[in-house]
Amino acid sequence: MQPRIANPALTVPGVMQGLQKLTSAIQRSGVPQTTHKLIELRASQINGCSVCVDMHSRELKAAGESDERILTVAAWRETPYFTEAERAALALTEAATRLADRLDPVPDEVWEQAARHYDEAQLAAIVVSIAAINAWNRINATTRQVTGEWITQWIKPTRPARQAA
Repeated sequence: MQPRIANPALTVPGVMQGLQKLTSAIQRSGVPQTTHKLIELRASQINGCSVCVDMHSRELKAAGESDERILTVAAWRETPYFTEAERAALALTEAATRLADRLDPVPDEVWEQAARHYDEAQLAAIVVSIAAINAWNRINATTRQVTGEWITQWIKPTRPARQAA
């Protein structure tokens, strides 16, 4: 397997730094880091981005998340492993990632459920988090970036606080 071209985020001056600044700003939003990582993993699964699925699965593991939670993100509705707040964030992630799949891309019910668990600033951060991971997914999937052990250099062990139900 070979990528089509070198990663555009590393090729175009300033792109990597810009995306990293965006991520850094999102992480200061008050939304648990675990929630951001679950958002990143779920959108990456939907978009078929192997680099991001690999990275965010490893980040969740490094943060102490259980195999059950990591391995069942794709089937979060059918498992008991996620809080109501995480479920709301995952539903919003799916809707905002699949914008072309329905006439009303993000139904009011999905938004209102998320708004029950997050304040306006946190909702804004979640929306930006979803947009950012979708940008990464599109960069990597379009150019067929290949995952591998090299991804471990980007993983920083953390212990995100778990969101209360």
